[in-house]
Parts: sequence; structure tokens; C-alpha cells
Amino acid sequence: MNQTIIPIGNSYGVIIPKDLLDSTGLKPGGKILLEKDPNNKKTIILSQNGKKNASSITPNFLRIVENINKKYGAVFKELAQK
Repeated sequence: MNQTIIPIGNSYGVIIPKDLLDSTGLKPGGKILLEKDPNNKKTIILSQNGKKNASSITPNFLRIVENINKKYGAVFKELAQK
């Protein structure tokens, strides 16, 4: 999902779609933690409730899964129905 960084006063923001908020349990006014990914200077990590959660699922891993799903998603769906 690509979003555009927009100016908001003297800062910048990104619109988070409602379905993504709902699926993560985040709510308007909720606390989040933003930090740079130590392994990738161009990646920002957003954590729920302002707490760090250790995870082996990295943004790079998610990109790889997304690319595999785009390429082979229809095949996986067909296999799942058999």
C-alpha cells in the first residue's frame, strides 16, 4: 500500500486507511512509537501503544511476501481449493 507524505502545519503526516487501523486495533488518539529501522535507513517502524515489540517479521520480509503474493496469489488460491 503506497501513501503520500503530506504537510500538516510544521510537520508531515501519512493517512492510515480505516481498514488497516481496524485490523491492527489502532484507534484515533491512540499512542504509537515511530522509529528508524536500524537495518534499513529508508524504513520507519510504527509500533502499537508506544511499545516496542520484538518481531522477526521485518518490513523487508513483508515486501517479499507481498511480491510473492502478487506473482503467485492466484495459484495459491487455486491450490487451497483443491
